[in-house]
Amino acid sequence: MTNQSSSNSRPRFIGGHGGGRPTGEKAKDRRGTLRRLSDYLKPYHGRLLLVALLVLLATILGLAGPALLGRAIDQYVIHNDIDGLARIVLIMAVVYLAQGIFTTLHGIIMIRVGQYFVADIRMALFRHFQALSMDYHDRHRTGDLMSRISNDSETINQILSNGLIQFTTNILSLGGIMVAMLLLNLPLAIGTLIILPIMLFITKTITERTRVAFRGMQKNLGILNAVMEENITGIRAVQAYAQESAAITQFQDASAAYRKVGIRADFITAALGPMFTTMMILSVAATALLGGWLALRDLVSVGVLATFVIYIMNFFRPMRGIAMVYNQLQSALAGAERIFAVLDATPTVTDAADAEPLRDIRGAVRFERVSFAYQPGELVLNDISLDVRPGATIALVGPTGAGKTTIISLLSRFYDVSGGRICIDGVDIRAVTQNSIREQLGIVLQDTFLFSGTVMENIRYGRLDATDAEIIEAAKLANADGFIHLLPRGYQTQVSEKGHNFSQGQRQLLAIARAILADPRILILDEATSSVDTRTEIHIQEALLRLLEGRTAFVIAHRLSTIRNADQVLVVNDHRIIERGAHDELLAARGFYHQLYMSQYHRLEELAAVE
Repeated sequence: MTNQSSSNSRPRFIGGHGGGRPTGEKAKDRRGTLRRLSDYLKPYHGRLLLVALLVLLATILGLAGPALLGRAIDQYVIHNDIDGLARIVLIMAVVYLAQGIFTTLHGIIMIRVGQYFVADIRMALFRHFQALSMDYHDRHRTGDLMSRISNDSETINQILSNGLIQFTTNILSLGGIMVAMLLLNLPLAIGTLIILPIMLFITKTITERTRVAFRGMQKNLGILNAVMEENITGIRAVQAYAQESAAITQFQDASAAYRKVGIRADFITAALGPMFTTMMILSVAATALLGGWLALRDLVSVGVLATFVIYIMNFFRPMRGIAMVYNQLQSALAGAERIFAVLDATPTVTDAADAEPLRDIRGAVRFERVSFAYQPGELVLNDISLDVRPGATIALVGPTGAGKTTIISLLSRFYDVSGGRICIDGVDIRAVTQNSIREQLGIVLQDTFLFSGTVMENIRYGRLDATDAEIIEAAKLANADGFIHLLPRGYQTQVSEKGHNFSQGQRQLLAIARAILADPRILILDEATSSVDTRTEIHIQEALLRLLEGRTAFVIAHRLSTIRNADQVLVVNDHRIIERGAHDELLAARGFYHQLYMSQYHRLEELAAVE
């Protein structure tokens, strides 16, 4: 029997986005997002002020270079003053060298600030993920949450490490160039800058088109990532049902849609450079024409005209930079907003202000008229009451979706009850800390999750301070030591992703060893002996008997051996307990349990006998 109780009641929202390039998506509350980002940047304000000073100095020095060149032409080149020319060339070399040093320094500082800042954001996100309740994880796709940590935070890192400096430098350069030109020659400056509104209009138009194109890319990238995630994660099912061709077709369609919008977005981006180059050439030509006309009337010197030409050439570089960084800035703010949306999510299961840790329990468990709904108005459990003495074994049986797994999820306080209460040793579990409850629980699931690392590290997950000797002893009690010694490196053998280099039975034995090491007072076995052969089941049952000894246990059972030994069997159907009693008593009553036994368990016993 499977146990995804009320699986249809749990909402699953597919969302998220891919990463790697700007989305062009705007943040809904840019001012508020910037304010919150500034709060996270407070530890780095000193370094940011230093960066601002270095950027300002580098920009001023960059503007001084063309002015010095113009002065060299007017004062030294025209008058054939070699000594003066050598001096000013030396000064220009020092200026450009200092500019390079300042630019390198503020780049290095911002890279470090960006990396440390993003590390802080990622840690805050990851820590918050651990605190969020199960209902939040039920509603959000894993890939989306991972995207918040990786893609969204990396977008912020890109804008901090490079984009923000570029944006600031470009703004300062534009302002500085305009001021310098106005001071050098007002008529020429006015004639030159008259094209500025046209440039701004074209830049704004291209930027808006780019944003729309990148938004379409991001939507299709999310679809493409979802297709990849599902088909790679479910590769066993794909191959088992010979659906490789269908999967490839699905990926091709998603990839083609992404390619189509990608070509459009990249075309617009690629057109930005030639467009600015053409505008720059036209502006230089207009400046030279106007400057030449003014020079013939002695209204402007040759050196000033040369300075203007250099300024115009430099003017378009920051304009192009601003257009390119604008989308990145918008994307970073949108990414930050998505991150803050997670950080603003509050756990629905929280510790009370006066919660005390649960320690040294005997293992008595009581459900008092418990009801629960994943969604308001849709009860998954209704009026569940039971009283379990310390050390007793309770078997939960019933059809799929009846609420068996929900019962143990409530006991683990993954969710809070909608009505009634659950007590351990007479204490309402809502009055104690969550961690202390789970420290008293040991859980062995049907689908054992193994982490990447060694076999020994996976068993040690039950108690991180356990010694190697204690781990080996737990493995022996779990009947896992024998097959572990046959592994290439024994306890130091690496576990592949999700433990796929181990059989289902081996993973179960490792999970039992982990539970034995944790030494819990209350044990939860969720279909712990399903999906294994009879020989492996014997090893697992022997290990479970050692594990169950002296512990309160809740067993969601698939095979009869554990049920027969249970002190009490609870039959769950229609979201409530409809029968309870010992195995033989329920069979004799010839009720729902008897029907379940005859239709399922009796057939399993016949198959086992044939084996």
